[in-house]
Amino acid sequence: MSDSPIILVKIGGSTLGAGDTSLADLARLQADGFRPIVVHGGGAMITDWMGRLGVRAQFVDGLRVTDAESIEVVAAVLAGVVNKSLVRELAAAGANAVGVSGADGGALTGHVDNPALGYVASRVTVDPALLLSLVDGGAVPVVAPLALGTSEERALLNVNADTAAGAIAVAVRAERLVFLTDVDGVLDSSGRLLKRIPHGQGSALVDSGIVKGGMIPKMRACLEAAEAGLSANIINGTVPGALLHCMEGSTTGTLVL
Repeated sequence: MSDSPIILVKIGGSTLGAGDTSLADLARLQADGFRPIVVHGGGAMITDWMGRLGVRAQFVDGLRVTDAESIEVVAAVLAGVVNKSLVRELAAAGANAVGVSGADGGALTGHVDNPALGYVASRVTVDPALLLSLVDGGAVPVVAPLALGTSEERALLNVNADTAAGAIAVAVRAERLVFLTDVDGVLDSSGRLLKRIPHGQGSALVDSGIVKGGMIPKMRACLEAAEAGLSANIINGTVPGALLHCMEGSTTGTLVL
């Protein structure tokens, strides 16, 4: 089992819905001998729960401010509601899933570069030992994007799930990194799908503003993975069988070289 390839799949909330087969695809891949690791987001659900609890959401330059009150909600939603729902659904699909957060076993250590955002890590250091032990034991780790801080109190930190996925993929030496989104891939300025993006072009697309918003951390994670020799894909996870087609070498979506 330890010699079979690891694949890192990042699932966003927008890709889980009617007609989506991503979790069944993951169960199939595990049955076929792959060792999947899943990293998930949950921003929309965090905002929903903050509203229910009367905690006001604040953003700076599009990034969520996570203060001492907010981090409790973030941790509860990511490591609780979202994570365990995915574990349950993967189990129903036939996968042996185990839910963890990046804080468990010191898997992710976060580095705060912008104090204005509060308990938010812009960079992470990965200790892959826990995740590797889980995949080697036949489990599919489902990772909530939380990290431990580097300060003495080791506070919990919120982490962008795309950033966490890229860093984990490199640390575990995954064969492939796949981002499941709700769009067909990376589009050029005319709205046409870019099927293959060389490393230099990827950086230029970000710098020029063609790649923007939530696609920026995905692209940066793909570039980091490509530098480490991984295959990195951004595909439409709402298409039935998208993940299986990607693993079979289909040209669907965007491949970052």
